Amino acid sequence: MTGHLTTFTANSSRAFGSKRNHLRQFPVVIRCDSGWVPVNLRAIWEYRELLYFLAWRDIKVRYKQMFLGIGWALFQPLMTMLVFSFFLGRLVQVPSDGMPYPLFTFCALLPWQLFSRALTDSSNSLVANQNLLTKVYFPRLVVPLAAALPALVDFGFALAALVAMMFYYDLFLTPAVWKLPGLVLLVMGAALGIGIWLAALNVRYRDVKHIVPFFLQVWLFVTPVAYPISLVPERWRLLYSLNPMTSVVEGFRSILLGTSTELDLMLAVSVAVVLLWLVGGLYYFQRMERTFADVV
Repeated sequence: MTGHLTTFTANSSRAFGSKRNHLRQFPVVIRCDSGWVPVNLRAIWEYRELLYFLAWRDIKVRYKQMFLGIGWALFQPLMTMLVFSFFLGRLVQVPSDGMPYPLFTFCALLPWQLFSRALTDSSNSLVANQNLLTKVYFPRLVVPLAAALPALVDFGFALAALVAMMFYYDLFLTPAVWKLPGLVLLVMGAALGIGIWLAALNVRYRDVKHIVPFFLQVWLFVTPVAYPISLVPERWRLLYSLNPMTSVVEGFRSILLGTSTELDLMLAVSVAVVLLWLVGGLYYFQRMERTFADVV
């Protein structure tokens, strides 16, 4: 039986003599709920060990038998930074809020790479674990959650590289660095909000995995990664903040590099959008969960 399961058990004991009790257990009735069922987040906590195991497995597989090891976590953002720095920073002379353009771009690429990796891995997670889905029951939401977590390891290595770059340019962390975990949480929420939608769709429509890379390429250029938000007319900035990665990227630059950008309203809009994605994604995923084992 697949899907959202409800289990009823009943126990009764009957005394036989003065020294011994016999326990009789009635049959367990399992049924599959229909319609829009509530999201059972408690089940995720009950299966936290499975969540940890799947995430740790993905981390070990990612770095196993690799020549560069953790260098792959830095290769993509560093190469993207070099391309942007040469073509946009040097040739086009895109402004960088008074910061060295390589540092300006690399700081923005940190949350972007975290978002991109977590979204891609979570959206492909159910299809990648189809053998597990068809053999045993567990909350299927564990799979995209576990797939997104290894992206935080890559983010940690890239963050260490950014700090090294800041020392090279004689810059130091600002006192507002304590706000950084909140932005990281917002990035993960945005990635999972879309990732669980796409994971459920990918089970039924396999061309979703081909759409995601193109979707992310377009999203990269509508996010101020290679350019400052000051180039966007002020009357459009609130609308621009409907893309949560806009306020996240600018927030990273403000916290780590000390750039001055008014972010309070933009962050409030972004948080509201991410919550809407998460709630909608959770309910859609829960509704489609009962069909995963049959379709995948």
